[in-house]
Amino acid sequence: MDAVLQALSNHGRRTMLAELKRGPATVNQLAALLPIARPGVSRHLRVLREAGLVEVRQHAQFREYRLRPEPLRELDTWLGGYRDLWQRRLTDLHSEVERGKREREERA
Repeated sequence: MDAVLQALSNHGRRTMLAELKRGPATVNQLAALLPIARPGVSRHLRVLREAGLVEVRQHAQFREYRLRPEPLRELDTWLGGYRDLWQRRLTDLHSEVERGKREREERA
């Protein structure tokens, strides 16, 4: 999971993942999304591959990259416990705000 979090920490890599969510793409298609040289794009793709977030297939002279959602599902499961914590806190905050509104309405 550390490799996934590290990979997601970079805006350019998140941009590539967002594009791959729409479907497979070549290196050139992904490079067009970023204001960096092609070697930088290749380094980002290597990080994504090593984290298990993308897979690559060779088609003739082109490499096609595809999103692998499994590591994101694992991350989502891990974040679920924190999501529950924040949801409870937000529910408590909502209740407190509503209580304050009722008290102000009763005084008016």
